[in-house]
Amino acid sequence: MNTSSIWAAPRLSMRWWPVFLRNLLVWRKLAIPSLVANIAEPLMWLVAFGYGLGALVGTVKMGEVGAEVQVPYILFLASGSVCMSAMQSATFEALYSAFSRMHVQKTWDGIMNAPVALDDVVLAEMLWAAFKSLFTVTAILGVMLALQISHSPKLLLAWPILFGVGITFACIALIFNALAKGYDFFSYYFTLFLTPMMFLSGVFFPREQLPPIVMAISEWLPLAQAVELVRPLFLDQWPAHPWRNLAVLAAYAVLSFWVAMALTRKRFKA
Repeated sequence: MNTSSIWAAPRLSMRWWPVFLRNLLVWRKLAIPSLVANIAEPLMWLVAFGYGLGALVGTVKMGEVGAEVQVPYILFLASGSVCMSAMQSATFEALYSAFSRMHVQKTWDGIMNAPVALDDVVLAEMLWAAFKSLFTVTAILGVMLALQISHSPKLLLAWPILFGVGITFACIALIFNALAKGYDFFSYYFTLFLTPMMFLSGVFFPREQLPPIVMAISEWLPLAQAVELVRPLFLDQWPAHPWRNLAVLAAYAVLSFWVAMALTRKRFKA
């Protein structure tokens, strides 16, 4: 493989499936504690802020001036936190678990001794991270339904959207997985990218409260696109700009996967 070929289009086949299945079979042994760990933090956010702070805030104004609606804060937070959970679950899997398989355990090297290409391994890791995030958000949505936070039938459409959110953030995380020399490297990604995005994407408060220049930047954040798609479904409404939101998420996913693939090829070449 020459230097320029690392940026060639991903060469994918159905050989990603055995790799995906291998990850699933390993995860089954620790499925329950893994699921509990993934849903504990977002549920604590929901209880602490939704019921605690929500008792003080009451309702949140949403919508354009002249067409504003009052939304209970617990509902506002729940619809944003489920998107945040999809982001975090996919990110953790595509960073820490994928890095362990790639670098620490050398699982990828063993897999590639079989007739499985690196491109298929990376695709399998991305899809596995997204699939695992779907398990997490399904459990969280189940708790939200049990708490009667929302009864909207449109929530059924949230599942494919949140799976797409998992794909997008798994692709982005795989870029940093390819660059990392150790687990400590991931703290830069969380501190400089994910954490600020959580507060700028309308999860905890409306983005309209942000300064104009910051709000303009937040318009193009992937988490903001996810929140704009999912929150109206909690309110039994349709998203205002669904195709734009989906297009931005798709662009992030495709470009990030391409970059992650190139950097991973470069890493294995070295």
